[in-house]
Amino acid sequence: MRTWLWIGTLMICFVSGGATCARREAPMPYPPPPVAFNETPSLDELAAVMNRTGSIQQLSTNTATVEVLTMPNIPKLSATLSLQRERRFRLRASLPIVLGAGMDMGSNDEVFWFEVPEGVTMSKTLYYAEHAKYRQQLQRAVLPVDPTWVMDALGLVQLDPATVVNGPVKRDDGKLEIRSVIQMPDGLYQRVYLIEPSAGYVTNQFMYSPDNHLIAQSTATNHRYYAEHQCALPHQVELNLTPAMGQPLSMKITIGSYTVNQLLSGDPQLFTMPQDASQMVDLTTLSATVAAAAATTPTEYTADLHMAMPLRGTMQ
Repeated sequence: MRTWLWIGTLMICFVSGGATCARREAPMPYPPPPVAFNETPSLDELAAVMNRTGSIQQLSTNTATVEVLTMPNIPKLSATLSLQRERRFRLRASLPIVLGAGMDMGSNDEVFWFEVPEGVTMSKTLYYAEHAKYRQQLQRAVLPVDPTWVMDALGLVQLDPATVVNGPVKRDDGKLEIRSVIQMPDGLYQRVYLIEPSAGYVTNQFMYSPDNHLIAQSTATNHRYYAEHQCALPHQVELNLTPAMGQPLSMKITIGSYTVNQLLSGDPQLFTMPQDASQMVDLTTLSATVAAAAATTPTEYTADLHMAMPLRGTMQ
């Protein structure tokens, strides 16, 4: 049970993208981004604005807070974060509830990992998986999305118009909605984006498994416009994961400030998986043997969950 508590906590942090531990006031809203659309755009026009984030190749921060909503007894976490497209990621943090203990989460082009202290001796255990192998079993994994979801949830999503099967349509709440499909080894996944209608940044993302179950979603708010890159990045993100094998996980991250296209760490081994743990566990083996109740049907999204299509909105 102790091991799975760590896994649940740390997988949330891995997907969140970064964390810190001090209590902070609610963030002040940033000035609104400039208007990109005065009417419902075409798909190509929308993709051109969304894909401006392609100019951001690196993000760093050490001024963020994370709240694990499904584990309210765990205090906010504190960490430094570095990420670099496409899969390079490193989060080093400490847990104040365990003095002297720390965790290390990361990803590179081949593998992702998290390392935690366990047991009375606080010896290190490293959980890891190769990206390619993990993608083969997402429907029975403890983490139901590819690690690239980290980048997307933090505002770096890139849209390929060729993958879009519906939209953009304008919803009753004024937001734009598009739906795309992703071919994965275990089937066809659907992805829904909700987009702010005038500035063109993503506010919500939903991922559906091949059997049309909602397995992951993110809500991004408090966007700040980065004029040099002509795009907006969220400074607060809430994520909810509902894996087929395991309990639902939910968390909220608030980011104070970013350093864009620069890594704050000068460590040449920043994206290298550590090798000094006393025990190493392959998640592609672990996740295949997890015995857990199936996730309950999510209810937050308003589309018909029995069959995710068609979109809900009015064509403009």
